[in-house]
Amino acid sequence: MRKVEFKENRPLYSPALQSNTPEGPNIKNIVMMGMGEPLANYNNTLKAIKIITSDCGLGFSGRKVTVSTCGIAPMIYQLGKDACVNLAISLNAPDDEIRSRLMPINKKYPFDVLLEACRGYNMPRRRMLTFEYALISGINCSEKHAEALVYRLRGLRCKFNLIAFNEFPGSPFKRPSSTEIERFQRVLIKNHYTAVLRTSKGSDILAACGQLSGQAQTKTTQAAY
Repeated sequence: MRKVEFKENRPLYSPALQSNTPEGPNIKNIVMMGMGEPLANYNNTLKAIKIITSDCGLGFSGRKVTVSTCGIAPMIYQLGKDACVNLAISLNAPDDEIRSRLMPINKKYPFDVLLEACRGYNMPRRRMLTFEYALISGINCSEKHAEALVYRLRGLRCKFNLIAFNEFPGSPFKRPSSTEIERFQRVLIKNHYTAVLRTSKGSDILAACGQLSGQAQTKTTQAAY
């Protein structure tokens, strides 16, 4: 939704493999996501998956590992060939016009190209793709948008993670009202999709999803002047 300066490729997703995490030995699921794009760091992502799922590594089942992507279509196909893990796609829109505005990657891999890659992703039939969808007031979260989304995704075995946009200083976007969120979610549920609204924590101190980088960039920009 906004450009974030690229810093580096981490060598092997080492933070996810450390045993001294707050959860300790109680980690049940691993999701490769965040400010980086896993499929743009493909070789290291694949190495990490193999270590995480190996009996000689962390011993996780592939169904407990998820790779989240902005939608690099060719690498979605490749991941399906090289590994058997869950796939989550940051969709955030029901069409090319809105998605290109929010996510520049859509200009390179348009909606139909992305959906074709999703349909071709190799995974067991009992599993479903996950579409992550940030709800932004006046942009992508009306009932009409939800209906368009249902039409575009027909035939895909998928579920939705919904998250209300977390505003940050200088953001042109706004968080939707509870009514807007409920109406959007209701359309998806009515059409037999699982649509879970994620609870966001830390927004009161600008520490919620998507806010930390925005706050840091704002401070950096102000310091430059």
